[in-house]
Amino acid sequence: MTVHALKPQFGLPIGDAGAVITVGTFDGVHRGHQDVLTQLVRVANAHGRPSVVVTFQPHPLEIIRPEFAPPLLTLLDEKLEMFVQCGVNYVAVLPFTATLAAYDADVFVDQILRERFRLRELLIGHDHGFGRDRLGDSDVLRRLGTVRGFNVTVLEPVHGANGLAISSSAIRRALAGGALTEAMEGLGRWYSVSGKVVGGDQRGRLLGYPTLNVQPPDSRKLLPPDGVYAVRVQTPQGAFDGMVNLGPRPTFNDHNRRIEAHVFDATHDWYGAIVRIDFVSRLRDTQRFPGPDALRAQLDRDEHDARSALK
Repeated sequence: MTVHALKPQFGLPIGDAGAVITVGTFDGVHRGHQDVLTQLVRVANAHGRPSVVVTFQPHPLEIIRPEFAPPLLTLLDEKLEMFVQCGVNYVAVLPFTATLAAYDADVFVDQILRERFRLRELLIGHDHGFGRDRLGDSDVLRRLGTVRGFNVTVLEPVHGANGLAISSSAIRRALAGGALTEAMEGLGRWYSVSGKVVGGDQRGRLLGYPTLNVQPPDSRKLLPPDGVYAVRVQTPQGAFDGMVNLGPRPTFNDHNRRIEAHVFDATHDWYGAIVRIDFVSRLRDTQRFPGPDALRAQLDRDEHDARSALK
């Protein structure tokens, strides 16, 4: 299945029957988002219409209130991958600008959703709002749908084990506190970071624990707190268990924040490859050791703990 990421002026190759559309930022593409996407695809297939996700780049708050723009759970490529997995036909990525932010809800519906993407049915989450000042809530959209001739379906929230509605902000809070399991329950998958494997200083190899030095992602990507983690490393050769040091290396007076992954039971050369690190369990904080021997002894314990956690 091909997902097309298009600028809005190009429109989409949609027939006269029109499209079933959902609109949102979808940061994290968490379980609540996945429910919207599943329903989108179901309704589109039932009515013989293409399913379309309309999303934005950058995050709207980066334009409207940059001081409140959150770190991102998913960068654009990660979101597109999740959209593909959910089975949508098309993704339209709108450049979010001050001009777009000023559109009233009716202008956005008419000029973007109806004119460019041939809206016939709109699915939105229960707390959705778009257009200037997010005034395009479910009541406004239903009134517009009655006048303009399109259906609006408002979907109920998906709740987590704590009984609260799953949200991107709640998942960010969990990750910022190192609560990986709580974040996983909201996302429906382990939180992950992708990046290119680059050359390092070979200290891990000298300790008996060679590492993949993963180039830090976009600075907007949210990282868990510094520490040592049990992880699964997704590579071009498949998935491997491992452990990651995220943060500085105080034993060597290196205060740069790094992502260094030791992969268990594998010896491939992954320099230049893109790998994905799935964070499964937090093992300990980053700490300074008296010297390499003490650090090596701790790494032995970390490996034992990581292998146990990954079982």
